[in-house]
Amino acid sequence: MKAAGPGAAAAGRQRAYRTGILAETAAVWWLRFKGYRILARRYRAPVGEIDVIVARGTVLAAVEVKRRGSAAAAAEAVTPPQQQRIVRALEHFLARHPAFANQALRFDAVLVVPWRWPRHLEDAWSP
Repeated sequence: MKAAGPGAAAAGRQRAYRTGILAETAAVWWLRFKGYRILARRYRAPVGEIDVIVARGTVLAAVEVKRRGSAAAAAEAVTPPQQQRIVRALEHFLARHPAFANQALRFDAVLVVPWRWPRHLEDAWSP
């Protein structure tokens, strides 16, 4: 039996990347359906990345999208170190976009599970 080489690892990363993009797209459409305005997708800062930044009314939310086989596994995938990176990235976003400085800040998650509607957890964690 032949061992999986570097090509197999690259193919797995590409598949995971495509799956992640599809999950984020589903989350964005779900959030739009709920009345949120999408401000940024895949926002990258030197200190971290935010999957989606949305606004609705006086709320500005950083949204982490997780796709797993179950909602429980997806919820557990948002780890404390990752939460801290998202908090720092949102601080970076606010420094670059001062018009949103007076918004109420929130950290949400959208859990994407195959063959289910996305599940939006408002205020999923607090810094």
